[in-house]
Amino acid sequence: MDLSREDQLGNRLSTCQYIQESKVQPEKSGGESIMGRVENPLEPATWHGSKKTFVAFVGLLTLFNSVFDSTIPSGGIRFIAAALNVQGESQLALPTSVFLIGYVTGPLVFGPMSEVYGRRVVMIGSFVLFTIFTLACAVAPSWLALIIFRSLCGIFASTPIAVTGGIFADIYRSPLTRGRVMALSMAVTAAGPQFAPVIAGFVATAGWRWIFWVSLILAGVTLVPVLFLPETFQPALVKQPQRRGEGVVTKALARPLYMLFCEPILSFTCLYLSYASAIFFMYFEAYPLIFQGVYGMSDGIAGLAFLPIAVGAGIGLGIFLAYDSFLQRAKSRRTSWSSIEEYQRLPLACLGGPLYMVALFWLGWSASPDIHWIVPMLAGIPFGMGFFLIFVALINYLIDAYHEYAASAMAAASCCRSILGAVLPLAAVPMFRQLGIAWGCGLLGFLSLLMSLILFVFIRYGDKIRSRSRYGH
Repeated sequence: MDLSREDQLGNRLSTCQYIQESKVQPEKSGGESIMGRVENPLEPATWHGSKKTFVAFVGLLTLFNSVFDSTIPSGGIRFIAAALNVQGESQLALPTSVFLIGYVTGPLVFGPMSEVYGRRVVMIGSFVLFTIFTLACAVAPSWLALIIFRSLCGIFASTPIAVTGGIFADIYRSPLTRGRVMALSMAVTAAGPQFAPVIAGFVATAGWRWIFWVSLILAGVTLVPVLFLPETFQPALVKQPQRRGEGVVTKALARPLYMLFCEPILSFTCLYLSYASAIFFMYFEAYPLIFQGVYGMSDGIAGLAFLPIAVGAGIGLGIFLAYDSFLQRAKSRRTSWSSIEEYQRLPLACLGGPLYMVALFWLGWSASPDIHWIVPMLAGIPFGMGFFLIFVALINYLIDAYHEYAASAMAAASCCRSILGAVLPLAAVPMFRQLGIAWGCGLLGFLSLLMSLILFVFIRYGDKIRSRSRYGH
């Protein structure tokens, strides 16, 4: 048995003793109920509902900062390029791409470290540094300096991506409640990046630095509640010093990479999420080509084209809640399928995959001067729905499968999807120039269809794969 499991066993025994002495009632399986329970400060799952809500709110707020900041330069990149004398079209994607490269490196450190030193110190420390480097972007004297500061922003902005899933797993033991909170986090992840280019397109007319002043204001407001975030990782609350030995730290840092290559559920989930995420960020390069290049819109007006994607994500959230209610009714009737892990999460992704593919073909083959601009713009609705449903299903599936090691699984997933999210947008403009909008989107659509086959393999063989897992349940 490795050291972390021994520590966690000891922590659970101390918690059980506390519960026995306090006559605490166990949590109900169907939801988060605190009726008749005594709050154990060493067990976040027993905290009062208002305290859990505050923790979840802070997690979602930091997540919004992260995804909002990831795409905000794309809405005013022409103003930035003109002011800093940027030569070459290929460089225009760099402020977004280097930010996503930070998403690659950050989770490999911050996710595992949150399982050694706790969530609080990692979240607060990284968010303070994210705020500082956002300020640095606003005052950057050159293009090179801006690129360096954006990469550092991405590293520290990656912490909520890797850690919030673990935080939610700490405080919500009920799959029902945890799944709904994760759905909210995915709605934030899908919708947040869509608002940033809209705002940037308008504020950049007052000066490109205002793009980053807006991000700094948002980060400064968020920093206040972040400083009051309580520790949620139960082993860190017990504060056992042996958890922080060199061997434990090394093992924690290596765990995401080990899981990525040795856990098939995680490996193939990361493959699909990486592809879906890469297309998501390619849209921020493709939309200016379509709505400014084909339809001649200004930066601010073209930014509004992203809003249907946010609408689609909202519809996806409604679909998730409806399916979740249907699932709970099936569980109450003890239907056989409702107890199968894969049937609880993956059907939503099986719906999202085709929607994603349809949206790509719709956008590509309707983007023409002969067709009204509203037609390709409305393709964002199924795109947002598909993106949301794919991510909310697979992220929840990962957290359910790797509950204790959710932060490591999320770190591996974030790392993989950020690699493709950083690299493929650099190829977006050359690809669309070479193939055209229609065939470029068509190619992405065909690949999306192939990727969706992973979901059906999981539904058929997922339980057998999980039974052989070292870290899964």
